[in-house]
Amino acid sequence: MPLPAPGRYLPAMTVRREEPRDQLAVESVVRRAFGEERVVGLVAALRPATLSLVAEEAGEVVGHIMFSRCLLDAPPRLVEVQTLSPLSVVPEWQRRGIGSALIAAGLRELDERGVPLVFLEGDPAYYSRAGFTTARDHDFRKPSLRIPDPGFQVVRLSAYEPWMTGTFVYADTFWENDCVGLR
Repeated sequence: MPLPAPGRYLPAMTVRREEPRDQLAVESVVRRAFGEERVVGLVAALRPATLSLVAEEAGEVVGHIMFSRCLLDAPPRLVEVQTLSPLSVVPEWQRRGIGSALIAAGLRELDERGVPLVFLEGDPAYYSRAGFTTARDHDFRKPSLRIPDPGFQVVRLSAYEPWMTGTFVYADTFWENDCVGLR
């Protein structure tokens, strides 16, 4: 799948890996975007083992994205995959391409690492612009009945192979923080 080229967003915006000094700013971005402490808790719990990127504009962190290791329970064997969760942009900075830039940068890096699939729960109208499609259409099963079928989405990257079908399995951290499906 061709990934969007960098640089077509805000000219002064920088997308980079989250650094320890960004932790409080990221918590603020997530809190303002979601208004839910459980999502802030999820970010804190996932931080040690994720790809975490921030979008910075004029020295201010205005967006954040995390990709975390999960599994696909495929018939021949378990496959390491990733989930995109959460994606946060400060409300006054939304609709400026920040979320799209974060997604594109993360997917590029995961593709370079040889990750075959990235799953998410989210708005199909938004995430389809980044190449995500309804996972059920590709023979993937969702991990919870609380996830609406259209919201359970996947993007197949270069390392994807056709035998990779089955049930998506979230890491325990998502369950422990009650961040699976609608609430």
